[in-house]
Formats: sequence, structure tokens, C-alpha cells
Amino acid sequence: MTILVAYGSSRHGTAGLAEMIAEAFVRLGHEAVALPARTAGPPAGYDAVVVAGSISAGRWHRDARRWVRSHAQILRATPTWLVTSGPLDDSARSGALPPIPQVASAMDLVAARGHMTFGGFLAPDARGFPASAMARTRSGDWRDPEHVREWVASVDAELSAI
Repeated sequence: MTILVAYGSSRHGTAGLAEMIAEAFVRLGHEAVALPARTAGPPAGYDAVVVAGSISAGRWHRDARRWVRSHAQILRATPTWLVTSGPLDDSARSGALPPIPQVASAMDLVAARGHMTFGGFLAPDARGFPASAMARTRSGDWRDPEHVREWVASVDAELSAI
């Protein structure tokens, strides 16, 4: 299967997460590519799609939101999952966090098969407000590669059943 991982990322943490997701699909024998939502183009021709977006100030990344809206018709006809990247702690690993309202609306719009929240990444030298203030106490890499691989394996199992 060919799988597109489209992502919206402001500080490159979600871009790295999208690469982890694509690599996990490749390890399971799929063709997978991670592309910025801003330049990804329509998802026609892919067998499945994952859309990942970072969370900032309680909002899903604008590029992910716009891409989903622009391609909603194709996504409704394609197995699609949405991913949120952002908690700067281990809460994402401790249990499935519910999608924020913007993600829940996007899920409804495209009839997404599921959603997962993964930990985020914030560099200690992050610039801009509020990232620089948050970096003083919350910087770090909370993305968990094993959690990503487990989730991708569950998506793979669902795809195999289609």
C-alpha cells in the first residue's frame, strides 16, 4: 500500500513525528512518504492517509486544517487517520487523549477512522512567544518512537482488514 503522511509543523517537531510514522509504515512493508501539508497536493492515488498537526495555543496547525478542508472529498473516500502532536509531558503515552475540537471537526468532515495524540518536541532555545517562555520549563522531546510504532501497527492491522 502507498501511504501519505501530510503534516503541519511550526517548529519541526511534528515534521520529525511524521517521518517516524512514515518510517514505521515502511518497516511494515508499505510505501510511505511524509510531506508538508502546505506543499503535499491532493492525496489522490494513495491507499491511506495520515494527517498530523502540531497543537499550539489549543489549535491544530493551520496547514493541517487547510489541507484537510481542501481535500475532504478525496479523504472521505480514503482510509484516513488524524494525529495530534503537542503535549510536552508523558500524558500522550499514558492513554488515548481525546481530540481537541478542531481535530474532532476535521475527523467528522473526512470520516476519519481514528485519532492519536503523541508527545511533542520543544527545543530549549525556541524563539517567539509563547514558545520561548515554555521552553524554560517544558523543553524536551516527548515523542515516543515505540508508541508511534505500536500505533502504526494498529493502523496496519486495520488496513489489512479492509
